[in-house]
Amino acid sequence: MSAFWRGKRVLVTGHTGFKGAWLSLWLTRLGAEVHGFALPPGTTPALFDQLGLAAMMDHRLGDIRDAGAVRSAVEAVQPDVVLHLAAQSLVRRSYREPVETWAVNVQGTVHLLDALRTLERTCAVVIVTTDKVYQNREWSHAYREGDRLGGHDPYSASKAATELAVSSYRSAFFEGAPVRIASARAGNVIGGGDWAEDRIVPDIVRALGRGEPVAIRNPAAVRPWQHVLEPLSGYLSLARQLFETGDPALTSAFNFGPEPGDVRTVSDLVDAALSRWPGRREASAEAGAPHEAGLLGLTIDRAAAVLDWYPRWRFDDTVAATIDWYRQVDGGADPRTVSLDQIEMYGTP
Repeated sequence: MSAFWRGKRVLVTGHTGFKGAWLSLWLTRLGAEVHGFALPPGTTPALFDQLGLAAMMDHRLGDIRDAGAVRSAVEAVQPDVVLHLAAQSLVRRSYREPVETWAVNVQGTVHLLDALRTLERTCAVVIVTTDKVYQNREWSHAYREGDRLGGHDPYSASKAATELAVSSYRSAFFEGAPVRIASARAGNVIGGGDWAEDRIVPDIVRALGRGEPVAIRNPAAVRPWQHVLEPLSGYLSLARQLFETGDPALTSAFNFGPEPGDVRTVSDLVDAALSRWPGRREASAEAGAPHEAGLLGLTIDRAAAVLDWYPRWRFDDTVAATIDWYRQVDGGADPRTVSLDQIEMYGTP
């Protein structure tokens, strides 16, 4: 894997976000020539800034909703690999800003796909969506790639629509073309350096840092928790195999999630976090709160069978790495050093 990425031109959209920053750091570690295209970081602090990534890569500011800017970036970079992470990724924000959510997630992806039609070179493209693309019936079995798409909230529905746009462009414009396109659906991702609003781990860390109890909105909600390095390793493995083999079986959707035993409740996550960073918890019922899924799981059999990809860290490992990152950085450790240490601990994908 390391040999493959050395010298590859990689375009990462959304590189200033939480997952994008981790991915960009990992790619630079693997020796790739990393080009980013994104809006400025949207949080304070921001992992992108904490890692000093602007000095380590080609840092391009641009809006995925600007078709001309997207096309210019693709034409300038002439990428070997594209990893598309740019998105409006917050469920609760999607209720407040539905039009923006649809514009970023669907039309932004269409702008990228259309720009990629100009490439005349082999290029592996991974479009990142979410585990929430499935029509969630709150049933006990985990969702497979062939299950019906849907979405109650604007975020989930827009990501399901993104999958349809990817499938349409792939069939209409990229069959037999050197540009090979797959999509990746990851579970609930946690890890150090996430500072977003309305996410459980940043909420935990902010509360503990202030000496306040951790408020839990939906303690019984079940999610496929995984450390951020897990799906990123899946994206990297998928992109490499797309580029190297061109196997048509790879130009489709893949789930990336934890082992079945690591699909746990929000309450379990909070308790595990508090075992690493002692504090208090309290229930926080919210009148009139927007709908959020109560039960969600993914089947990763296809990624295992086709890509030989498996998660490496169990639930306790995931929470330990996440909370330890925040505690070390809170204690004065360098965020880049802590992050690189965790990448080394995880190992080459």
